[in-house]
Amino acid sequence: MGFIDLSGSLGRHFGSIGIALNEISTRLSMTFAEQFTVTGPAAQRAAKCAAMLCRMLQVSDRLNITIEAAIPEHVGLGSGTQMSLAIGAALNEFYGLGLTVREIAQLTDRGMRSGIGIGVFEQGGLVVDGGRGEKTITPPVLAHMDVPDDWRFILVFDQRGQGLHGQQEIQAFESLPSFPVQEAARLCYLLLMQGLPAVAEKDIVKFGDVITQLQRSVGEYFAPAQGGIFTSSEVAEAMEWLDRQGAVAIGQTSWGPTGFCAVDGGHFAESLVRHARQEFAHFENLSFIVASARNSGGDIFVM
Repeated sequence: MGFIDLSGSLGRHFGSIGIALNEISTRLSMTFAEQFTVTGPAAQRAAKCAAMLCRMLQVSDRLNITIEAAIPEHVGLGSGTQMSLAIGAALNEFYGLGLTVREIAQLTDRGMRSGIGIGVFEQGGLVVDGGRGEKTITPPVLAHMDVPDDWRFILVFDQRGQGLHGQQEIQAFESLPSFPVQEAARLCYLLLMQGLPAVAEKDIVKFGDVITQLQRSVGEYFAPAQGGIFTSSEVAEAMEWLDRQGAVAIGQTSWGPTGFCAVDGGHFAESLVRHARQEFAHFENLSFIVASARNSGGDIFVM
């Protein structure tokens, strides 16, 4: 849901806030096999990760991995981190390796910027990570809170494209100017003294205001690299409409193009999405879903 200090102007780089969701997930199963096979969505990416981990951990790759569900890639939802951690956790359980989630993340080079994907795999809920300092291996979790059960999140997808990733993302960070020290300090204060207390007090309006301010600040900073505060102009139009309808926490996930907002109550969320689908039916590439927060980490079942 946003970064705090994009260029380490206060001594630590990045730092971010995010929430685990139930409705978009990575699920896989792993069994013994005569030869290494991986099937299902994102199978090529999963196979590459699994093969690498087997070599690093010095375990047999005589496995059959079935990807039952995969988060869409490069749309700002942490698909790479969740896939890597899910495969690593499965191998850890399968071979009884005794690894922690953090150790798996380190092996797969996750958490190079945001630590949200690692934090939510560990514990779910709302997570704030402390970014990267000189001695950071994976960004530490500074705050973990359960999200109120009646809060809902509307995600707006643009099926046409992907956000910046890989070498493009690296080049974008290198081309952007230093993030202002005063703005990083303001965002830290907003998050610590307004955003997190609002979650504790179940005040979605105040929480939403903080996230919207954070998103606007980061979006304006990213604008030269992504073509505006939102990567997708159609998502931007939909988010402006949702804002006018009473949604809060208006923003874009990571480099997008996915937009998000929050509302209080499932019925209101479903009603908003029904009307949004009608309002933006002429945008054939847009899709909307309602998601709930997941206040627990990744599940591992042995059968």
